[in-house]
Amino acid sequence: MISVIAHRGASRAFPENTVDAFAAAVRVGADGVELDVRRSADGALVVRHDPTLPDGRVVANTVVADLPDWLPLLDAALDACHGISVNIEIKNLPHEPGWDPTEAIAVDVARLAGDRPAAAQTGHISVSAFTLATIDAVRAAEPALPTGWLTLAGYDQLAAVETAADRGHAALHPHHHGVSAAVVDAAHDARLAVVTWTVDEPDRLRAMADMGVDAVITNVPDVALDVLAPWRQGT
Repeated sequence: MISVIAHRGASRAFPENTVDAFAAAVRVGADGVELDVRRSADGALVVRHDPTLPDGRVVANTVVADLPDWLPLLDAALDACHGISVNIEIKNLPHEPGWDPTEAIAVDVARLAGDRPAAAQTGHISVSAFTLATIDAVRAAEPALPTGWLTLAGYDQLAAVETAADRGHAALHPHHHGVSAAVVDAAHDARLAVVTWTVDEPDRLRAMADMGVDAVITNVPDVALDVLAPWRQGT
């Protein structure tokens, strides 16, 4: 059955990466939520996609007490997603402010996720990143925690399948324009799940389902659940 994962929560209907967006994803019946995590200046795990706040301040240079009230920490976000799976995307990129080459954020995310009761359910919490160093660090810290490698559309996806499998990761997360039936078949042959992003248009959702991806990440989980109902029912 193809899974529907709400991109930063139900982000078409509510502000992204907020408790409201996560709660809405639960209400509409999404199978999971994808969210982003960064470090604050005092080391907290902050749920935020962009490296800056709307007022221009850098998240990595701001202490928790000075963050907006609507911006949740990871623990609160996981609580809001109770009952569904969560994919935590770690934001630790060399070209962005706050980059930590030691990957301490990966270790902290892995340990927090591993300590959550939901982590006992296989696949209920997973971690992804665009950098192999980050997800490698997660695996080193918590080997049982599923990890996935995010890839852009222009990347050699077949090579990415081989790399992800060789490093022991559980999934490939390619942009949907990089997905083909051959990529999906190769991933499945390598025992990798294929989780594609960010798919909102009905025709593209159907195409991903026809290719056999395991999950779609979408801004419109309610639409995706409706469009993908035939595949989700096994018909």
